[in-house]
Amino acid sequence: MKTSAALLSLPVAFALFAAEAPQAEISTATLRAKLYLPDAEQGYYRATRFDWSGVIASLEWNGHNYFGQWFPRYDPKLHDAIMGPVEEFLTRGAGLGYDEAKTGESFVKIGVGAVRKPDETSFHQFNTYEITNPGKWSVQKRPDSVEFTQTLPDTLGYAYTYTKTVKLAADKPQLVLEHRLRNTGRKTIDSSVYEHNFYMLDGLPSGPDVVVKFPFEVHAAANLNGNAETRGNELLYLRELPRGSSVFTELQGYGDTAKDYDIRVENRKAGIGVRQTGDRPLSKLVFWSIRTTACPEAFIDMHIEPGKEFTWRITYDFYKLP
Repeated sequence: MKTSAALLSLPVAFALFAAEAPQAEISTATLRAKLYLPDAEQGYYRATRFDWSGVIASLEWNGHNYFGQWFPRYDPKLHDAIMGPVEEFLTRGAGLGYDEAKTGESFVKIGVGAVRKPDETSFHQFNTYEITNPGKWSVQKRPDSVEFTQTLPDTLGYAYTYTKTVKLAADKPQLVLEHRLRNTGRKTIDSSVYEHNFYMLDGLPSGPDVVVKFPFEVHAAANLNGNAETRGNELLYLRELPRGSSVFTELQGYGDTAKDYDIRVENRKAGIGVRQTGDRPLSKLVFWSIRTTACPEAFIDMHIEPGKEFTWRITYDFYKLP
């Protein structure tokens, strides 16, 4: 007999739903990760902001955990009720084909599917749109990796096959995300994709123990209101963020080669860090943080003609601090 979630406390209801959502575990001798799988009916995440594939609920290495539930309220159709390094695809700040679609027609959110355009004057990134076609998902599970493939048929001339592989390295504490987006439609795909890394190093709060490092002299474009500052090649917290406070800014200083896609997040109290590197140049860099999570957001631009494909790779190396 199922218990109504409405009668349960949030933690219990969340735990019951999470246990029922399709999932997989992958591991090596040193790493263990739990992933939620895309599913239009039972999936852990069914909103329309982020790519449905590769939601990492936890990743454990050497007794430490790097990801987890950073948000207070769970709803499968809430735009940011998601965990781990997840991606969002945007075209000029909106969904693919949004400006072309008329009210009632569908546009595309890559990694989600085709969604209906309501009667609105502009795209609302944090809204959950009605999904008209989630595409066809296939999942290949192996002991140390999961491969996700989504095929979306023609929507306003846009169509694609998107493949994302989440795998753990056999010989080192490393997570690798490999992506391939093939344009199978009639129109060119112009998009950017960013990795929204919801880091939670041992679940410790964002504060002076946390430092974010870059291979270039970094500058914050916004006023950080006494919560943080940039100094040399580092972003530093000046105080432990209280609940309700945040840090949000675009970051400047990177160049036009992939060598600048090299970001480290470290927590001195936990004694651990993670190094995130990519094989494509940065097109934009944003940092967002609240008390429970620190999130560098690294953007990559792509231009894919019909019949062509675009690939990118992001690597996460986990390490102890000296």
